[in-house]
Amino acid sequence: MIARALSVARIHAVAWPMLIAWPLGILALAFAIPWVIFYLVDTDESNFTGSVSALLGLTLAFYLGSMTQTFPFALGMSVTRRDYYVATLLVAAAQVVGFGTLLTVLAMIEDATGGWGVGLVMFGVPGYFTSSWLLQFGTNLAIVALVAGAGMLIGAVYQRWRVIGFNTLAATVLLTAGIAAIVITWQEWWPEVDRWFVNTPRVVPMVVLPAAIALTCLLGTWRVMRRATA
Repeated sequence: MIARALSVARIHAVAWPMLIAWPLGILALAFAIPWVIFYLVDTDESNFTGSVSALLGLTLAFYLGSMTQTFPFALGMSVTRRDYYVATLLVAAAQVVGFGTLLTVLAMIEDATGGWGVGLVMFGVPGYFTSSWLLQFGTNLAIVALVAGAGMLIGAVYQRWRVIGFNTLAATVLLTAGIAAIVITWQEWWPEVDRWFVNTPRVVPMVVLPAAIALTCLLGTWRVMRRATA
């Protein structure tokens, strides 16, 4: 199975610009713009930016496309759903490790250079919650895996049920989050929620929780794409 999956994984190599080049290019641009701004501002304070989301956004887009565009093409080439699913998981695993390692190394450089010389905090946000580089690395892996898994699931849902499925999924997530927020507010549980994040070992909210959600997305993707048509 692995041998077939590796062969099928070559399908994704056709889209290598979206897989590697575009995310890295946009990440470099997203870094350069705030760096220049904070260089001109010349402040002694830490300057936070969420520009890493540019990399995550393109990662999400790639896996959306892997289910809505590449998946139907693979089925037309007589590739089985199982082989395509495993092949996509292998590609995602390689990308997760690659991007997770890159973000961690950049965070180390950021820390060593005092925020790239301008107090910029872009890659080292997890470092404000833990001093462990291993835990920061795990956090980066879990977050990239979560984005990839969410992209696959959303793409698979759209491929099977089209706009109705996508809208239903979005409404379900929004409704679930909304009801949870209402109940927590009604019962005045926010202090308990805060204490949970403060008292729970950092590895749980930073690694275990996003990794568990990512795994749930991947399992859901397989269940949906088993019946999805081209």
